[in-house]
Amino acid sequence: MRRIPLSRRSHIIGFQPLATGTAEHESALERDFVTLTSFLDPAASIISQPVTLTFQDGFNRRRYTPDFLIRRIGAAAELVEVKYRVDLHASWRRLRPAFVAARAWAHEHSAGFRIATERGIRGPMLNNAKRLLAFRQVPLDCDIAAMVLGVVRAQSSPTFAGVLAALPLDRRVGLSALWRLIARQALQVDLSSPITHTTRLSLP
Repeated sequence: MRRIPLSRRSHIIGFQPLATGTAEHESALERDFVTLTSFLDPAASIISQPVTLTFQDGFNRRRYTPDFLIRRIGAAAELVEVKYRVDLHASWRRLRPAFVAARAWAHEHSAGFRIATERGIRGPMLNNAKRLLAFRQVPLDCDIAAMVLGVVRAQSSPTFAGVLAALPLDRRVGLSALWRLIARQALQVDLSSPITHTTRLSLP
């Protein structure tokens, strides 16, 4: 079990079931990090509090447990600390030696280390992930999927609204199919911006 330290911030403790296992979180920002990471790479393994490091800080022997270890297919593993920017700045002197130890551990294990804050986690991409994840496991008729992809392929500059209008389907059926194909990454969009009727669609 994860040890939940005392903090001036209230904890939001929970679990997220993923395709690669279950990831635990103890704050809203950690929850959002797991959501975004699992959406962008469904095959990624997200391990909560993977290792506790012991290091020397002056005359003191200290311990530090990073938040997550991310393992991706075909890429180096990544040790990640999730912190709100205000907490990072307020406690930087105390945290810096721990982060140095984490970078050393990562280097020894052919991995990387980074600090993730709300600036990189929250925004349009996270909002899109929260919206699309609900569609990822919903069944999709193969014939309808093929029809949608065929319309996208036939248009020179396909947009969400343009493809929807060209489909010989009930609007609700076409709309649902588009969202499901985007969620499954069978259709690509710019996830760094809100998805609207003018959003461009493309094939992988």
